Formats: sequence, structure tokens, C-alpha cells
Amino acid sequence: MRWDNLAENDPAPPGAGRAAALFDADAVVTRTFDTPEFRGITFHEVRARSIVNRVPGASRMPFEWTVNPYRGCTHACVYCFARKTHSYLDLDTGLGFDSQIVVKVNAPELLRRHLSSGRWQGAHIAMGTNVDCYQRAEGRYRLMPGIIEALRDHANPFSILTKGTLILRDLELLQQAAQVTEVGISVSVGFVDHDLWRTVEPGTPAPERRLDVVRTLTDAGIGCGVLMAPVIPFLGDHPDQLRATVRAIAASGATSVTPLVLHLRPGAREWYMAWLAEHHPHLVRRYERLYAEGAYAPKWYQRRITRQVHELADEFGIGPAHRGAARRIPRRVEPEPDPSGPTQLTLL
Repeated sequence: MRWDNLAENDPAPPGAGRAAALFDADAVVTRTFDTPEFRGITFHEVRARSIVNRVPGASRMPFEWTVNPYRGCTHACVYCFARKTHSYLDLDTGLGFDSQIVVKVNAPELLRRHLSSGRWQGAHIAMGTNVDCYQRAEGRYRLMPGIIEALRDHANPFSILTKGTLILRDLELLQQAAQVTEVGISVSVGFVDHDLWRTVEPGTPAPERRLDVVRTLTDAGIGCGVLMAPVIPFLGDHPDQLRATVRAIAASGATSVTPLVLHLRPGAREWYMAWLAEHHPHLVRRYERLYAEGAYAPKWYQRRITRQVHELADEFGIGPAHRGAARRIPRRVEPEPDPSGPTQLTLL
């Protein structure tokens, strides 16, 4: 397993300079737990050298910085685009991605140190954009409370995307953070079809449980949107399926719904197509044609799905998210000196 000379993105080509290693190879502890929820899963506990990662410039992501306390994900979504990251560690991108979980045990302390640096300007930090930070491992390692506390204490704006109901454990911390900075929460629910859920997202909570999370967060005063992702061609894109999903999202009180069509990047593409050949062989040729140009479905298909979902959102009354003002830490302000006598500082 390659822990040394590991860069966050693809390894450098021959002759190019290498980035510093992400993990200390002599500080890797491998554990297994003989409990039902973790049976068959191996955890590699590492001490990371950095935790705040810059998103590559070519990325389509609408943010620049991310924090990912885990690599690999027990949600085992067959379409997960992050699968290729396991190949950088010489780990399998199929079953290995689902069962070999890298845990950055020092993530909270690293983040606090980073936020305290004079070079850090308080940019927005996104979490859950690579693998889910509220996957089952978080129930044991409890990295997110320390991460949220650090962001709260520095009034640093952040967002979380999750399929995990475990986020409700940290509800009080999220409320505290929302008092001083911008907090954005999105829950991923691409469909409410149970047969489809059981086969493509076998390690995740059921769609209705995720929508319960949306309802609970909204009732607690934290606006929560739904990323309707992925919309899966020929399996989850029938108009009746889209209608049922948007109706359920609306009933949960979501502040917004954003559709995202399935994309198949290298690593995920091979695993998903193997799954498709086993479970829906009649669709393989259709997928090869639809994704013939690369990782993304054609623009016409994406536009069609987006239009249908937006029309349904209007019909069911889902409004846009209302984002709060960021970085509301109280600051001491010293008034102009009063020549007539001493001046007392005022806390605004």
C-alpha cells in the first residue's frame, strides 16, 4: 500500500516534482472490529499531514476548499465518483473502496491549526463532497464534532453534503455554528424507489430516513436543501419517478431541490458498468451510447431532467434556499477618543 509520496490528486508523471506525502507511513494503524455494523470492514487509521484541500481548477465544483476526514465509504454506492481515489493508495476501487476505509484521526486538530494560521482568509469549506463524512465509521471515530467546533470557533463558513442520518447527532453544534457563520446543509436523495435504492446504495439509510433529516434540520431552524442526485438514466428518470421524488422532497420541507444527472468518471464507470451488466444487461448498449463522449450525459439529456425537476418543484412549492450572512462573530470596536475623559470599549 502506497502511503509515502502520496499526493491529493493523480500521482505526478515521471520526471515531475512530487507533492509532500499526505500521511506519515510510520503512523498507520490497521484495525478490524467484530461487530455487526463493521463486519468485513478494515479501518486504516492515519495521521494526515494536511486536511484542507484545494479543489483542482478544472473541477466543476462551485467551491475551492474541502475537508475530507475519510477515504473510502461504506455507503457502497455503485456509482460513486470518488472510487478512483483509492487507486492512489494501491487499494481496489470496487469492493476495496466499500470496505477499506482510511480514517484521518487527527483531522479536527489539523483543521483548528489551519484555521488559526494568519495565511487563512476564512474561505468557505465544503465537506461530504468526496466521500460521506457521516458514513458509519463516523459513529465510531466521532471526527465531525471536533471539525464543526473548530469551524464554529473561527466563524468559518462551511457546508455539508450527506446521505447519513448521523448528522442529527451534531444538531446542537450546527445550531451554534449557524449563530456566527454561514452553514449550508444538503442531503442527497436522488430517488425514492426502494428497489433501486437497495441495489445502487446498499449501505445508505433509506430515502425516507434521509428526508426525515431534512425535516428535523428545518424544524430546528437550519435550512436544508436536497441534492437530487444522481438521477439515473433509464432506471430513475421516468416522469412518474421524478414526480414521486420531488413530491417527497417538498413534503420534507426542503428549502431547495437541485437535480444532478449521473456522471461516470474513470474508476466509477468500470464498477458501475459491471454492476449494470449483471443487473440490467439490456441497458448496457444504451449507456455506452449515452456516455459515448465521456463522463457526463449529453447536454440535451441534462437539460431535459433539469427542466422536469424545476417544473415539479414549482408545482409542489419548493422555494429557493435563503442563505444567512456569514462570519457574524461579535467584534470589539473602539470609538473615536473623547477628549473630555476616558472611553469604554463597546461590544457590538
